[in-house]
Amino acid sequence: MKLNGELTDSLNFYMGHEPHDLIAKYGSPLYVYNERIFREKCRDFKHLCKYPKFVVNYAIKANSNLTLLKIAKQEGLRAEVTSIGEIELLLAAEYDACDIFFITNNATTAEMQYAIDKGITFSADSLSQLDRYGRLNFGGKVAARFNPGIGSGHHQGVVTGGEETKFGINESEIPQVKEILAKHNLTLIGINQHIGSYILDIKIFIDSVKRMLNIAANFDTLEFIDLGGGFGIPYHKQEGERPLDIAALGTALCEFMGDFSAKYGKQLTFMVEPGRYIAAESGVLLGNVTAIKYNAAKYIGTDLGFNVLMRPLLYDAYHGIEVYRNTTEETANTAQPPFPIKNEIVHIVGNICESGDYIAKNRNLPIIQEGDVLGVLDVGAYGFSMTSQYNQRLRPAEILIREDGAIQVIRRRDSYADLLRNMRVD
Repeated sequence: MKLNGELTDSLNFYMGHEPHDLIAKYGSPLYVYNERIFREKCRDFKHLCKYPKFVVNYAIKANSNLTLLKIAKQEGLRAEVTSIGEIELLLAAEYDACDIFFITNNATTAEMQYAIDKGITFSADSLSQLDRYGRLNFGGKVAARFNPGIGSGHHQGVVTGGEETKFGINESEIPQVKEILAKHNLTLIGINQHIGSYILDIKIFIDSVKRMLNIAANFDTLEFIDLGGGFGIPYHKQEGERPLDIAALGTALCEFMGDFSAKYGKQLTFMVEPGRYIAAESGVLLGNVTAIKYNAAKYIGTDLGFNVLMRPLLYDAYHGIEVYRNTTEETANTAQPPFPIKNEIVHIVGNICESGDYIAKNRNLPIIQEGDVLGVLDVGAYGFSMTSQYNQRLRPAEILIREDGAIQVIRRRDSYADLLRNMRVD
């Protein structure tokens, strides 16, 4: 029984499966993904713009599960990566090197050489990185990340443009960029930006696009311009928050792409790199309610520690919560809806030995009891990818509800043997 499951019901997220049954079979906590929703989000961006050379690079740091990567490839998405590990996953998912864009910062020499050896386009994040890359790959091709001077995001930790950021080359440094390119006979084939994450207001993104096109006009060897990503989803959708206006975004971008290519003298490839938008709404994290406690406020204890969902602690991030009750449990109410469901203000906390181990604070939810299962919404992006074994807790399994309703385990739950696997005692 879902006490406030209107959202997942409206999406048919579980496709007939009951959250309690899923936890009983696959363990708790548990990441659950819906294939249909993931594919729909891929298609939203794949068909965003009719410009002939428009490319979508899935930013796989949001969710790099191998099965989901294969689905993104099936939907025609290329990939943007930040590490060698992410590249290795993509190669295992049968991506070609030409479909991978390596955008890292403070890269090591080994990372640069890896990209050179694999034939993967590398983006330099600073003048010093560009110079080092040139020493390694004289006469080669390279891209560069620029800071358009605009940043955006719901938390300072996700703002990656503007004055106070470690990312990108400033527009004022264009003369030095040209000097380094000439010094190493490098060809600058692309430029890219990323101003931040959780962007729902397309105006600020369009402003950054305008600045990037001004930067692009300084170089005559470009083959592509990567406009970045960070497109948000409405985490407060239970309260009526509006989603990103995809249609308006596509219309604006198509106009810019066509106009700039005409002025530039050739049809450039334009890229965007959504990660959160693709993956977030396809995932729900299930966990058990294990304790009820009063200490100036009411605390709902769960097995959902920040080892399985870091975002609330790291970014003060908000996730909607649904409450599911197993009516076969002795503790469950015998009455069935539509009886009035009472709400109360509670804190949802985890099982990690840290005071900051919150999933939600001061949340107005149906009265929760031990034995209930909670569904934390919109965790498909930066959920599992940020998990850890802190407190020597086991990382959860990931399952995928296929379009036909079948369930596939796409990552097994950690075992206690996994905690010891790479340790050594002499």
